[in-house]
Amino acid sequence: MPYYVTTPIYYVNGTPHIGHAYTTIAADILVRHQRQRGQETFFLTGVDEHADKVARVAEQRGLSPREYTDGIVGTWQELPRRLNASIDFFIRTSDEGHARFVQDFLQRVYDNGDVYEGVYAGWYCVGCEEFKSEDELVDGLCPIHHTKPDWLEEKNYFFRLSAYQERLLQLYDERADFVLPHFRANEARSFIAGGLRDFSISRATQTWGIPIPWDQDQVAYVWADALVNYLSALTYARNGDDLRSAYWPAVRHLLGKDILRFHCVYWPALLLSAGYEPPHQLFVHGWLSLDDRKISKSLGNVIDPLDMIDVYGADAVRFWAARSVSFGQDGNVAPDSVHERYERELGNDLGNLLSRTTAMIARYGDGTLSVAGESRIAGGLEALATRVAAAIDVYDITGALEEIWEIVRGLNRHVELHKPWELAKDASKTEELSRVLYELADGLRVVAVALYAYVPETSTRILEALGQPPDVSWEQVAPGRTRAVTGIEAAPPLFPRVDAPTAAA
Repeated sequence: MPYYVTTPIYYVNGTPHIGHAYTTIAADILVRHQRQRGQETFFLTGVDEHADKVARVAEQRGLSPREYTDGIVGTWQELPRRLNASIDFFIRTSDEGHARFVQDFLQRVYDNGDVYEGVYAGWYCVGCEEFKSEDELVDGLCPIHHTKPDWLEEKNYFFRLSAYQERLLQLYDERADFVLPHFRANEARSFIAGGLRDFSISRATQTWGIPIPWDQDQVAYVWADALVNYLSALTYARNGDDLRSAYWPAVRHLLGKDILRFHCVYWPALLLSAGYEPPHQLFVHGWLSLDDRKISKSLGNVIDPLDMIDVYGADAVRFWAARSVSFGQDGNVAPDSVHERYERELGNDLGNLLSRTTAMIARYGDGTLSVAGESRIAGGLEALATRVAAAIDVYDITGALEEIWEIVRGLNRHVELHKPWELAKDASKTEELSRVLYELADGLRVVAVALYAYVPETSTRILEALGQPPDVSWEQVAPGRTRAVTGIEAAPPLFPRVDAPTAAA
């Protein structure tokens, strides 16, 4: 099955923060790993431009929504580029191709008899772009944004979500891994089983959006527009090539838990109504918190990922994102933790290991790496490929990285156990010295390939320093494939010292 992965499309009512980078990094790790395994892949990210809160920000700045979004979208396009995320397409919901597809999609829903006109009155949180029931509010405030919702009352069009309750329950019962982690699937299923209310798919009081095809006086509700991007992008991402038959429904959606209901309930129902298969899988991750509060533009407690990259580089930020919080769970983060990971694990564990190994090959072997006898570390290396792949397949990118880091720590212990500098003093132990140096180089090469999805630039530098070809295909995560080479020199530090622990805050 092809591997199509998406991030949510991000609201452009401000600049990117570390939460957006977090999901983008995770998606890139998944898709790079699958490419290593020879899978046909497609990676989509982008921005949601039609939200009411975007129009409000534009108005505050004296701009039209289009002027505002055109002015800020470059910052969002820079995010995946600076993160070294290997995206295939960046979608804007203001794209003509997207608008055409949304209108066709909603018309199909309408033609299927799943749309009717009615009046909606309720509390609307602009931050969530969602109506809130009284029991969802806390002291009259949105529990996420801590703001008082607006009371809205207007005539618009509704989608018969209630008509899909049984089909959605059947979907969840038949596909145990439709939503992961499983406790999130239980949350979504419980919501469905509790009874579904029809929801509005249009807005009569807004003009910034995609016109409803059967009523040009109304525009599509932002979620009836935004969710469709996962399909629409496939129709125009490559000129003249419709990718739906290749990649749909083989899609994996990554999303934060705050938008679970839209993705895990509304979206599959809309797809069924429009005549499409539901997505293959959805993975719902937790929130990153700063001082135990969700990182959010609306709350103003953001960490700028581009500032972090300026100080530590993309690979260090990618590593920190995968390492610091178990993917799928909530986690409290601090800017200083990037510095700690950079120094202790990347600098000391990995960087010093490469520096020591190449320096010893240069000094004790005149830069020559010879293939030695049977490796004493082969057992651990042989199991690594299977263990990492198994973890990645269930979105455990943190656990997979820990499997790799066990090897890194083991290689450092191997240095201290066998002490190549002592072996070099005894001419009778030349063969043993060559064997130890080959084991270290071979282990580092395996680590480099296994780490490629996480830290692609670092992986390439390790292979270059060891004189090995830049082959990162997954079958290379195996012992004994390191080639004999000459001309190895002491490698410069992979992660030079950074003296400002709060520079990225």
